[in-house]
Amino acid sequence: MQTKPIEADIVLVDIIDFSRLSMPQQLELISYLSQSYKKMIHKMLKNSGIPLEKMLQGIIPTGDGFYCILHPNLKGFGSILGLSFIHFSDYIAREYPYFQGIRVAVHTGMIYKFEDILGHDNFVGDGLNECARYAEIKNLVVSTVFVSDTAFTSLQDFLKNHPDFAQLLQEREFKYSSRHTFADKHNIEHHGYLIWMRQGGIIPPPKAEWLLESKRRNYAF
Repeated sequence: MQTKPIEADIVLVDIIDFSRLSMPQQLELISYLSQSYKKMIHKMLKNSGIPLEKMLQGIIPTGDGFYCILHPNLKGFGSILGLSFIHFSDYIAREYPYFQGIRVAVHTGMIYKFEDILGHDNFVGDGLNECARYAEIKNLVVSTVFVSDTAFTSLQDFLKNHPDFAQLLQEREFKYSSRHTFADKHNIEHHGYLIWMRQGGIIPPPKAEWLLESKRRNYAF
């Protein structure tokens, strides 16, 4: 058991109206999504030249989606990963007419890592619960990601440290809303922003410090 909390980006992907699908449709869709996102992530890693553990600490299934727990060194990249998931889901929708898309929420928060009953790494903490609150927004605009105020701050810090990514997002017409305030089912106030790109794409994470090259690279594909 880890007694020290980890601060990291948490990305929650929630399949819209998943519970309304028949069981065969649920199985078909979740299987296809899992394999498709797996290929997407491995392609991102190949482009960045970093191992999986330097990008993701773990993935937690939720039944109708999953949490991605990013490596602490990638704090701020979670919002960009969420936009990549949104972009890729548009292609999946062409394969399954009953697939209504995904909701994506991102939060920078505190979590604990522990070993579960099967001996696998798992996570618990307020960060997961807080991220789930942002996915509960019912009036999310299509093709947008809802990020908490802490995730938005992390994104801004990330872009300051990675000017290539700031330029890339500018080229892809990255936009964000004014600050939203809402109350959850416990009547607790939360604050966040809607973010989107007018020209979507899948954007891999930056190379690890020891793998950085001096020449500028194009991070989108």
